[in-house]
Amino acid sequence: MQSRLAWDFERFKAGLPPDVPAHVRDLYRVDLTGSYAGRRTRVPFGKASGQLSMTAAEVEADAAAGLGFVVLKTVIGEDPSGRRAMAPWAVRESAMKVERIVSRAGRGGWTVTWHGRGWDRSLDEYLALYRDALAVGERAGMPVAASIKCHLPPVGEPIREEEYEHTLRRLAAVAGEGMIVEKDFSPTLAGDERSASRETVLRWIAEVPTLMKRQAPLTAGVKLMNALHGDDFQVEMLRAAATSGADFLVLFNRLFDPARGVAYGGWDLSDRNLRVLDAYRSAAAHPPRPSDPYVIRASRLPPGQVFTATGNICSGRVMVEYARRGATSGALHTFFQLPLSEYPAAAGSRSARALHALLFEPDSGLIAWMLSLGEAGLLEPRDGLLHFLDIAHGAARPPA
Repeated sequence: MQSRLAWDFERFKAGLPPDVPAHVRDLYRVDLTGSYAGRRTRVPFGKASGQLSMTAAEVEADAAAGLGFVVLKTVIGEDPSGRRAMAPWAVRESAMKVERIVSRAGRGGWTVTWHGRGWDRSLDEYLALYRDALAVGERAGMPVAASIKCHLPPVGEPIREEEYEHTLRRLAAVAGEGMIVEKDFSPTLAGDERSASRETVLRWIAEVPTLMKRQAPLTAGVKLMNALHGDDFQVEMLRAAATSGADFLVLFNRLFDPARGVAYGGWDLSDRNLRVLDAYRSAAAHPPRPSDPYVIRASRLPPGQVFTATGNICSGRVMVEYARRGATSGALHTFFQLPLSEYPAAAGSRSARALHALLFEPDSGLIAWMLSLGEAGLLEPRDGLLHFLDIAHGAARPPA
């Protein structure tokens, strides 16, 4: 299998086969099916909300490459009069800087920085993009989600429900039933003064998903930021999110550097995310403070809770590490932005080149790691196949 994988890796540098999941299933007896927002996906890798999902042409290229799902750029919510409480996040600056970054542990990786935040155009323009992107996704069998940022009040203020109602109902008028919407708690929000209050952040997480679901028929997701507080608070955020009424979670957004005023990634990001997920699983031994009204005493994600990972997913191996902690898919952004010389493939779109490395790289690709789990007896075949989702659902045993 390793020699076959090395051969496929080399020959697919010129372009992926038309049906990658079928090829992998037939040749390697590996099922790459993932899950995003409760929808099955062709592969577990999808595109996170950001600067790379702002046009229908980008979504078309992602569908042609074979990505599992796409989340559109985050639109800033507004009320019927056009007022936007989160208007400072609609920044017209899209230039991105891709640069190497070294983690605290000395591991070299990549990060992307930019000073833009959310969608900087009108809601009508976003709805046009959403309509076109949904059509692309339907043709390809690829879920497409909207992403929103609506009012998040400081301490003592009520939530402006009219923003959620107006924005979500306009999105629903385009999408109809089956709409998927992520509520974006962005990394720049971590540096905002209103996030200094832990109680305020926990209130947002606890109340917003239910508020969203009152406005329109939708599958509601919460994309959690990495707060500037310690790991213990990150666990508290996850507790609150797991029982908030959200249909799925995206864990966790990029780190924020207050000194530079930018978000960043790399190995520090995935190290913290995995560390927090491990701490969450053992949180029963550290009960929350009973005085905090927003802390929920859950020690694990409820049965059936869907969890999408995000944060330095730069290889199939990293995806497996997230899956071992319950992730059914991974949302990527930085890995689609590397210099072209960093991709082994010499042809195809960035999405196709990235998917080639994520799947077929003989040492760090997802296929290689799933085969290794199978060979070690850590992942049992089912119906003659090794299933990626079995890792996420706990069927893969951790190494001794």
